[in-house]
Amino acid sequence: MLTLPVTLLFAVASGLAVANAYFAHPLLDVMADDLGFTRAIAGLIVGVTQLGYALGLILLVPLGDLIDRRRLIVGQSLLSVLALGCVGLSSSAAMLLASMAAVGVLAVVTQALVAYAAILARPAERGHVVGVVTSGIVFGILLARMVAGILTDLSGWRIVYLLSAVLTLMIAGLLYKALPRQEKPTTKMSYPRLIRSMLTLFVEEPVLRIRAIIAMLIFANITTLLAPLVLPLSAPPFLLSHTQIGLYGLAGVAGALGAARAGRWADQGNGQRTTGIALVLMLIAWLPIALLSHSILWLIVGVFIIDFGLQATHVTNQGMIYRVRPEAQNRLTAAYMIFYSIGSAFGSSISTIVYSYAGWNGVCLMGAIISILTLAFWVLTLRATPMIATQRLVAAE
Repeated sequence: MLTLPVTLLFAVASGLAVANAYFAHPLLDVMADDLGFTRAIAGLIVGVTQLGYALGLILLVPLGDLIDRRRLIVGQSLLSVLALGCVGLSSSAAMLLASMAAVGVLAVVTQALVAYAAILARPAERGHVVGVVTSGIVFGILLARMVAGILTDLSGWRIVYLLSAVLTLMIAGLLYKALPRQEKPTTKMSYPRLIRSMLTLFVEEPVLRIRAIIAMLIFANITTLLAPLVLPLSAPPFLLSHTQIGLYGLAGVAGALGAARAGRWADQGNGQRTTGIALVLMLIAWLPIALLSHSILWLIVGVFIIDFGLQATHVTNQGMIYRVRPEAQNRLTAAYMIFYSIGSAFGSSISTIVYSYAGWNGVCLMGAIISILTLAFWVLTLRATPMIATQRLVAAE
């Protein structure tokens, strides 16, 4: 069972790993200028990271059901050190994109950590533990934007990735000492069959299908906001520095609050109610976000609301899917998060193009449409969601 210090280590390690995939968000303009990208296609920097993340979900995360999870997590962390170093030393656009793709592939260690924490937690506390670890992920994303902005203004964007390489190496050492060894794998499948079984799980488990599609839509929604955000904030009339842009991301601290509580709400049988409220909030958030030209305070309000809705939905999704197939936790995580990557890649790549043609109002319209589609899908699938995913969990005496 998980102790509090180990749970917190899971949260910190997950936060740093996911930060590696988010450092570029407030730096797209300076990275593009340094290596010859046009602003219109700067979203490719984030897009290739998310596509790499999807590839890592398919090829690496399922291995946790086949080999020692401790060895897998530490090994990925060490390889991440090398990938981050290559990003920081990139001398061409091709090298940067290839290195960012590698960072994305290896950043899936975050999901291996979430799945392992869920396995080690007591069943009646699983949603809560997932919520705590996901809170670490949220803080990692928020601090990634702030720290990346500060360091870029002080020493350039490259130092961000070189410093992260050092921190990741330190975390790998702590994980090696703290994580329990896994005596036996949870499955005896061959690796090719293990990968194919993710499709089988997707076909056989309706809760996985439903929640994976919801994940795809909500993460397309949030990256529609985040990817092009640096462009209007760094341009007139705001002319904000990268440090200032990163600080505005702290408005998303509500996401950590949503993550911490949503898992417990799901454990108590309120997963569907939590989802509905959270998705409505994500739609409402686009109204103040669209008022950015009137006051930057509206943006802060919108980010606060949309991050709360996003993380509450995300943790509820995970709490539901972890109730089925205990022997396949890593594969369930991988199958679910593949859709997260698809949505993130779509939102980040398309939104910067939309911004170049239709401005901030076009981006906000795109986000609102995605929110409406997500709400409609959730309503249409209420009856199709199995009761095992929505019932209250009772702790064993």
